[in-house]
Amino acid sequence: MIPMRKLILYIATSLDGKIARKDGAIDWLPDPSSEDYGYQEFYDSIDTVIMGYKTYEVCLGFGDWYYKDKTSYVLSKNPDREVLPVVQLVNQDPVAFVRDLKTSEGKDIWVVGGGEVITLLHDAGLIDEYILAYIPIVLGEGVELFPAVTRQENLELAQHAIYENGVVMLYLIKNNNEVS
Repeated sequence: MIPMRKLILYIATSLDGKIARKDGAIDWLPDPSSEDYGYQEFYDSIDTVIMGYKTYEVCLGFGDWYYKDKTSYVLSKNPDREVLPVVQLVNQDPVAFVRDLKTSEGKDIWVVGGGEVITLLHDAGLIDEYILAYIPIVLGEGVELFPAVTRQENLELAQHAIYENGVVMLYLIKNNNEVS
């Protein structure tokens, strides 16, 4: 029997729950060259990334496709979207797609973003771990981490880390005693 792959949300958020500015900019994030925040260890534990098309467009702005050593899926309702040859465009129902993906062979899966995709997968109960980096900034306006989320999820703190620059990392897992 193939063990179920975990779907993990690893993301930075402002104190007021924003994952990007209104225009998608993430210029407010701390410089990753000064601290890794557990990123490399996490990145080595996954072999697949999933994101929405808006997040994909932000990632394109970083230059060469950063996730070229991972299987990359971009979710979009529009089948005419263009993506890089190393990326697979997925037009089917995201919940059904991810459910199937979790039962396939491989390492864990990273939900890179954005808010709409996160909400869909959260509300379907598919996210197994939430790794949140709280950045000590209040953005005011921006892209919500959990826009219009409808499902309560009781989580347990598995681990945490506090950095000198004020970043707080929370490693949260599903509470197995939860009644859905």
